[in-house]
Amino acid sequence: MTTLLFSHDQCLDHVTPPGHPERVERLEAIGRALAKPEFDALDRRAAPMGEEKHVRLAHPLAHLDRIRTSEPVEGYAQIDADTSMAPGSFNAAMRAIGGNIAAVDAVLSGEARNAFVMTRPPGHHAEKAKPMGFCLFANVAIAALHAIEHHGLDRVAVLDFDVHHGNGTQDVLWNESGVRFASSHQMPLYPGTGAPNETGAYDQIRNAALDSGSGSQLMREAWGEHILPWIEAYQPQLILVSAGFDAHAADPLAGLNWRTEDYAWVTDRIVDVAEKVCEGRVVSSLEGGYDLDALAQGTAAHVKTLMERGA
Repeated sequence: MTTLLFSHDQCLDHVTPPGHPERVERLEAIGRALAKPEFDALDRRAAPMGEEKHVRLAHPLAHLDRIRTSEPVEGYAQIDADTSMAPGSFNAAMRAIGGNIAAVDAVLSGEARNAFVMTRPPGHHAEKAKPMGFCLFANVAIAALHAIEHHGLDRVAVLDFDVHHGNGTQDVLWNESGVRFASSHQMPLYPGTGAPNETGAYDQIRNAALDSGSGSQLMREAWGEHILPWIEAYQPQLILVSAGFDAHAADPLAGLNWRTEDYAWVTDRIVDVAEKVCEGRVVSSLEGGYDLDALAQGTAAHVKTLMERGA
C-alpha cells in the first residue's frame, strides 16, 4: 500500500485578494514539491465534492446557506476581516470537505494506511456558525464526525500542529465525547483561544500553548511528553491531523521557529501512536503555511514520512 493524496484543481479557483497570505500559489508550491520522483508512488485521487449532509455534521443549515449565497459573481466578497470569497470559492470549499470525507472512507476501508488531503481553503478556524481566519467550513472536524456517524467509530483523535489554535475545530468538537482534540500553537496569537484551561465538556481537549521564540525542543517536549501519551492512552480508532506549516521559522505570520525536520519528527511520532492503537490509520489535511518555500518543504517532509511509514 502507499499513501493516498487527494486534491482537485477547483481548489485553485478560490482566489483571494492581492497580498492575501492564503493564496493560490500555496497549492502550486506544494504541487511542485510533490511532483518530484520521490513522490511517484503516491496514489493520487481527485477530491470529490462534499455534500450538504457532510457540512451539517458540524454546521447549521444557516451557515451553509450563508457561505453558498455569499459567493460573488465577480470580484471578491468579504466574509470577515481576514476571509473572502471569489467565484469558485464555494466549490473549492466543498472539495476540501469531500477530500477529507473520501480520505477517511478509503483509510477505514483498508485501501491505504494513511492519506494527505491537499486542498484549500483551510478549515480549522471555522466555528459552528462563524467563518473566520481564512476558513469557511470545519473540514477536519467534519471528517471526525463522519467517522463516528457513518463508520460507527467510538474514539477518534484530532491533532493540530498549525501555529494558530484551531478554535473552529475546538468549537465544533467541544461537546463531542467521542473525539479527543489536541493542539500545539503559539500564544498569544490569533485567534486568541487555546489556553490550557479550555478542556471541553468531557475533558477531551488538550491545548499546549507555546511562547513566541520557542523552537524545536519545546515543541518536541509538548508532543512527545504531553499530547501523544494522552492520545495513546485514549486508544483512538483513527487519527486525523490538521497539518499547518506556519510554525516554521521562515513563516511571516508567527514566530515559533520550527524547522523542516520538525515536521518529519512530529509526523513520525504521530504514526508511532497510530501503529500502536489503530493499525496506522492517519488522515492528514492541509491547514496553514504562508512562506511558499517553507510550506513546500514542510509538506514534502510530512508526506514523505507518511509514505515511508505507510508502505
